[in-house]
Amino acid sequence: MRDGGKIAAAIEVLRDVLERRTPVKDAVRDWGKRSRFAGARDRAWISGLVLDALRKKNSIEHAMGATGPRPLAIGALKHAWGWDVRKIEEAFKDEHAPAAMSAQEREGVLLAPDPSAPPHVQGDYPEWLAPSLKRAFGEEAVIEAMAMASRAPVDLRVNTLKSDADKAGRALESVKAKQMPELKYGFRIPAPDAVDRGESVEAIPAYSKGWVEVQDMGSQIAAAASCAKPGEQVLDYCAGGGGKTIAMAAMMENKGQIFAHDVDGRRLSALIPRMDRAGIRNVQLRHPKENASLDDLEGKLDLVIIDAPCTGVGTWRRKPDSKWRVSEGALKKRMEDQATILRTACTYVRPGGRLVYVTCSFLMEENEDQVASFLIDRDDFKQEDAADAAIRSGLLTDAGARLVKKCKRPDGSLRLTPRSAGSDGFFVATMRRAG
Repeated sequence: MRDGGKIAAAIEVLRDVLERRTPVKDAVRDWGKRSRFAGARDRAWISGLVLDALRKKNSIEHAMGATGPRPLAIGALKHAWGWDVRKIEEAFKDEHAPAAMSAQEREGVLLAPDPSAPPHVQGDYPEWLAPSLKRAFGEEAVIEAMAMASRAPVDLRVNTLKSDADKAGRALESVKAKQMPELKYGFRIPAPDAVDRGESVEAIPAYSKGWVEVQDMGSQIAAAASCAKPGEQVLDYCAGGGGKTIAMAAMMENKGQIFAHDVDGRRLSALIPRMDRAGIRNVQLRHPKENASLDDLEGKLDLVIIDAPCTGVGTWRRKPDSKWRVSEGALKKRMEDQATILRTACTYVRPGGRLVYVTCSFLMEENEDQVASFLIDRDDFKQEDAADAAIRSGLLTDAGARLVKKCKRPDGSLRLTPRSAGSDGFFVATMRRAG
């Protein structure tokens, strides 16, 4: 496909995303089914333009002086990809290209970023979230938000049940992965250029053998902060797809027991092939379809980890369409769910045991506020230093120890962001029940 046809396709996909609220992945897939002539590189180009347009939606539409799929796609060519006006105009001469740019669209492409634009425009986030970002980041809210509008790398964790860093590192050379300075078993594939396809980790033998797992750096640090040890009894209360379950199983050297629980049985079932591939033998699913109760675990567990359902604002780099779907109502519902889950899951912690609360959010309403409210209700729990816990796991390098100390909040919790840590947005709080 020539550039003009790909631009037209990107406008079509953006229309599905913005007007029909279709997730980007589904919208690109549906377009591909209708357009069998398009190759894999064409689909990657189209998907890349759509995602970058959504990452910078507010600032692009502000520059273009218009909203909607067409001005967003055209503006993204300049303001996200750096194309000059001549290159854009040349693409619009292609067969199957959209209609030529109007004078207003040309002017929007030529405009420089507006330094006087409101913070939510400069930072590309929903206007209603402005007070929450200001509360979380103060005067650096726009800078933090800009980092969340960048492309994300692919982070990997070496599965120490089957490999080590040296052996896995050699196997990962084919996908250009480099060891992360902060994690002893973390590797990173840099974010691809705008028009390139990302490296396919699932296609390499090291992945199919179970030597490596895809896991963001922030999620790896959250798992490290659990300090899960061999022989312990652990509950992953909101296990979902099981990323932290699998990471903790490796930390525990397949010794002890992890109970994986989630209200979404479909997500929990997806953990089974992942465990098989990773060689995990110490995880027991408590599946809702089997009416598996947790009553027998009350007050008995060394560690309960809650990867709480949240707005997911910390994943905006990877899922920029979700940035424009999050609502005040959704935030309120998540906060209610989080409060309920905290007060339920804590009952399974034994005296002297640990409770770890994690979200992929930077909003204080979902993080510090929830922990503070919980600790008022349950004075038998005390908050501890999450940075110290992550360091004690032995999974961080000296550089990683410095990083988590830098990211420590006044209450001892951790807040990781793309700008501060190079990870997705994560929050981690560790608490201990009185003995």
